[in-house]
Amino acid sequence: MEKVYPSDLTDKQWNLIKPHIPDAKEGGRPRTTDMRQVVNAIFYQLRTGCQWKYLPNDFPPRSTVYGYFVKWRDDGALDDLLRILRGAVRVKAGRNSAPSAGIIDSQSVKTAGPSESVGYDGGKKIKGRKRHICVDVMGLLLCVIVHSAGTQERAGARMLMLKLMAICQGIKIIWADGGYSGNPLKTWVKKLFDVVWEVVKRPRKVFKIVKFRWIVERTFGWMNHQRRLSKDYEYSIASAEAWIKLAAINTMLRRLCPG
Repeated sequence: MEKVYPSDLTDKQWNLIKPHIPDAKEGGRPRTTDMRQVVNAIFYQLRTGCQWKYLPNDFPPRSTVYGYFVKWRDDGALDDLLRILRGAVRVKAGRNSAPSAGIIDSQSVKTAGPSESVGYDGGKKIKGRKRHICVDVMGLLLCVIVHSAGTQERAGARMLMLKLMAICQGIKIIWADGGYSGNPLKTWVKKLFDVVWEVVKRPRKVFKIVKFRWIVERTFGWMNHQRRLSKDYEYSIASAEAWIKLAAINTMLRRLCPG
C-alpha cells in the first residue's frame, strides 16, 4: 500500500494537471512509470527540501524522478502548466485569463554550495543569488529569473522584462519599489515595450501597507513555505528557476482544488 504524504496531490488536483503531462516519446517502450507518483515525489522534495538520495522508497526511483524534473525544466512543460493554471485561477476569480499589469521585486538568498553565478548583495549582506520575479495583481507568478546577488536591481529588471514580455505581451503597466527608480529604466521600458513603469515608494518613518508592493512580498512569503526554497540549493540557474515555478504551480493547484 502506498504511503500518503501531506504534499501528495488529491484526486481533483491530479485530474486537473494530468491532461497537461507530456506524453512519452514515440517509438520507445510504453511508459510504465506512475506519473502521478513522479509529480508527488517532486512536490515532496519541494515541501521538505530533502536531497535526491533521501527520496522515500514509496516514490519511483530518484533517477527517474530527477530525469522527469530535468526534462520538464528544459522543454517548457513547467512554463505551459504555469500559464494554464494561472489563467484558470484568474478566470475563477472573475478576471481575464491574461494579465495586463505586473509587480516586480527581488529576493536575495544564500547559496548552499557550489553554484553558477554567485555574487554578493552589499545592501542585504548576502552572498548568493537573487530571485527576480514578476507577479500579477493576485500574486500569481508571471515570470522568474535567477541571477547573481551582485547584480543591481535595475540591471536585473531589464533581464526580467525581456523574458516577461516574450511570454506576457498584454502587460501595460509594471509597479516596482524605490530600488527600480530612475528615468533611464523607465524610458527603456516605455521605448522597447510601450509599458508604463511606475515606482511605488514607501513612506518614510511611517508604517504603512504600500499599494501593490505587499502583493509581491506575499508571494515571496508563499515561496518561503517550501523548504526547498529556504536557501538556493541548486547548482544551475535553470533548476533554481524551476523550483520557483513548481512552488507557484503547487500554490495554484491548491487554490483551484483545496485539499
